[in-house]
Amino acid sequence: MRRAGRATTTAAVGFLTLDALLLAYAGFVRSQPWLLVAAGSCLAGAVLVIAGWRRYQRAMAELEVERREMKREVEEIRELLFRKHASN
Repeated sequence: MRRAGRATTTAAVGFLTLDALLLAYAGFVRSQPWLLVAAGSCLAGAVLVIAGWRRYQRAMAELEVERREMKREVEEIRELLFRKHASN
């Protein structure tokens, strides 16, 4: 799952960057400023995809740490209950 997400992100950034370059080239060749605006928006989209991916990765890392902590706490509770039950 992790590789698929990375591949999708890389493809999205690649296509947005390629679109930005091609639109900027067309804007310069044809002297049409609206194509340059479109190129800028594609480039901004690529930056936003990268920023979103990094934020997602941080959130997933935090969730993994919390999951391990919860697992440890559950094991402690299970052990405590087992000891209490064994002493009865």
